[in-house]
Amino acid sequence: MPVPAPLPSSLPVRFRARSATRARASRLCSCAWAALVGFACAAGFPGPGRAEELRGTVRLIERGAAVGDVGEALVWWVPESGAGAAPPRRVDVNTERRQFSPRTLIVSPGSTVRFPNADPIRHNVFSVSTGNRFDLGLYGRGAGRSQTFQRPGLVRIFCNVHRQMAAWVLVLETPFHATVAADGSFAVSGLPSGPGTLHVWHPRAAEWSRALVLPAAPSIIELNAAHSAVPDHLNKFGRPYPETADDGSYR
Repeated sequence: MPVPAPLPSSLPVRFRARSATRARASRLCSCAWAALVGFACAAGFPGPGRAEELRGTVRLIERGAAVGDVGEALVWWVPESGAGAAPPRRVDVNTERRQFSPRTLIVSPGSTVRFPNADPIRHNVFSVSTGNRFDLGLYGRGAGRSQTFQRPGLVRIFCNVHRQMAAWVLVLETPFHATVAADGSFAVSGLPSGPGTLHVWHPRAAEWSRALVLPAAPSIIELNAAHSAVPDHLNKFGRPYPETADDGSYR
C-alpha cells in the first residue's frame, strides 16, 4: 500500500482563510453566549454559581414564651426581579380523625388538591375565600374529591360538618418556598442573587415580611400567636354551627 504523502509545511491560502473564518465565528459565539448569560443575570435568573440559599428560624411566641411546634408555618421568597410560578401539581390533604393533614400547604396556580377521607363518617370540605370559593359536598370514606386552585391568595378551608376542622392552602406565583421543620428551621434554595422580600405566615399569626438582599445571613423571625388554632367561622351557608359536645366519637 502506498504511504500517504506528508502535508506541506505551507498550507494553501484557501485553507488558512477557512480556519480564520472558523476562529472568528467561534469568538462571535463566545461573545453572544457571554452577553446572554449577562442578560439572564441582570434579569434576576440564577446564573452559573449564582444560586443562593436563604436559611432561618421561625419562632411562635405566645404570652412571652415560645410555642413548641411551628411546623405549620409557611415561608416564601419573592425576588425584586420577578419570578414565574412553578408548574401546577397534584397533592393530597387527608381528612382523618376529623382533622386535615397537612393543615397548611403551598401550591402554584392551576394546582389540584384532593381531599381523601380516611374516616368512617362523611365530610363536607368547603371554602368561601374570594377567588377560590368551592364546595365538595358530603362524601364518605375513600379517594375523596378534588379542587383546582386558579387564583393566587390564601384559601381558608373548613368542613361543614365538623367545626374543629381547618386547613389553609396558599396559592403562590413564586416558585421559591419551603416548609418549616417542627423546630422552626427552614431553607429556601435556588434563589437568584439580589434584592427581594422574605414572607412568613402561620395560622396563628399575621403575615410577616422583610426586604433583604441576597446573599444574606440567616434570619430569626418571631411571630406573635394572636389567633386561635381554629379561627372563628360560619358554616358554608353563613350560619353558626350547631352547638354539640365533642365526646371524641365519630359522627
